[in-house]
Amino acid sequence: MCTNGVNTTQFKSTIEQIDEAVALTRRWTHRAYHVADDAQQAKTAAKLHEAQSLLDEVRALLSEASDIVEEEAAATSGVSVNLV
Repeated sequence: MCTNGVNTTQFKSTIEQIDEAVALTRRWTHRAYHVADDAQQAKTAAKLHEAQSLLDEVRALLSEASDIVEEEAAATSGVSVNLV
């Protein structure tokens, strides 16, 4: 559905693509964390672990955004649907 010049299906797909990119980055960060941890580089490992947590937060926010895209589009469309 297209409301306010935005195709909500495409917009939701864009958010999913961003989430997939962040998920990939999170996996790479996790691998780098293990490399640092195995090499006994505690400070580097700690920072990478912190980065993983932040990427998890980003993914949670993207999930929330994806969940509300259609609700928000429907609310601004000016169209109401009634059960008959």
